[in-house]
Amino acid sequence: MGLGVLAGAVALCGFLVGNPYYLGVLTFVGMYVLVATGLSLLMGYAGQISLGHAAFFAVGAYTSGLLTTRAGLQPVPALSIALTLAGLLAVLVGLPTLRLRGHYLAMATLGFGEIVHIFLNASVSLTGGPSGFGGIPSLGIGPLSLEGPREWYIATWASSFSALILTLNLIHSRVGRALRTLHTGEVVASSVGVHVAKYKLYAFVWSALLTCLAGSLYAHFVTFVSPSTFGLKESILFVTMVVVGGISSVWGAVIGAVLLGLLPEVLRGFRDYDILVYGGILLSIMLFAPQGIFGALRGLLRR
Repeated sequence: MGLGVLAGAVALCGFLVGNPYYLGVLTFVGMYVLVATGLSLLMGYAGQISLGHAAFFAVGAYTSGLLTTRAGLQPVPALSIALTLAGLLAVLVGLPTLRLRGHYLAMATLGFGEIVHIFLNASVSLTGGPSGFGGIPSLGIGPLSLEGPREWYIATWASSFSALILTLNLIHSRVGRALRTLHTGEVVASSVGVHVAKYKLYAFVWSALLTCLAGSLYAHFVTFVSPSTFGLKESILFVTMVVVGGISSVWGAVIGAVLLGLLPEVLRGFRDYDILVYGGILLSIMLFAPQGIFGALRGLLRR
């Protein structure tokens, strides 16, 4: 039912919205949904907090951008290589850091994100440094490419739907049951035969792959990348989407991604006070709906 409602809303927006700018905003929202879907599995089910997912967003964007502009590869093979690199990097980072817990894990992932951000700024000959680089081709195969904003809107949300369906199926599988057990406590999970380190790594790699995919889509959509897009602020935004929407459910993460993706555009009318209103809305949600928007809605329905 939830997938049907979301699909109907996305189709309706695609039919009614004709302004290219607003279609672009909705396309960015679709990318945020991709990131939040993977991060909700890591935070809400595996119980791990990552403050470095902007690094995987950067890996997708820069790998696709560099391979297409400097190595002459087509966008689809470049995207595939970016996903492979992000998966390997997630394994290398996850093996040592996922042995940590709580704020120690958060600090470790924060450090990883900052290392990637510093590397992007310092490697001027490779990444263009703080100025970044442009000329990234649009996503496509051969002569077929995504050119118009409506085409990008459809392709991005199709990717988000595919990721959402796969994640929901994963949650209801044996792996998902193990992750839910893990979230109740690592000692409890170990006592019933769950390999704690393995399943935590599964969730970390899956969330990294979806974030990398979103980064690649971002690079080919905007056709320009620079390190300012992939800093700590972006990592915190990703985590905030999951928390505000509802950390206990993938649907909560989707709601949070849509809300925080659209809210800055809605608040533009407040001009100089938009940041204050934005902060007030987030603060109100945390005070009156500590379980997130989805948790509050589910509680009202139960009543």
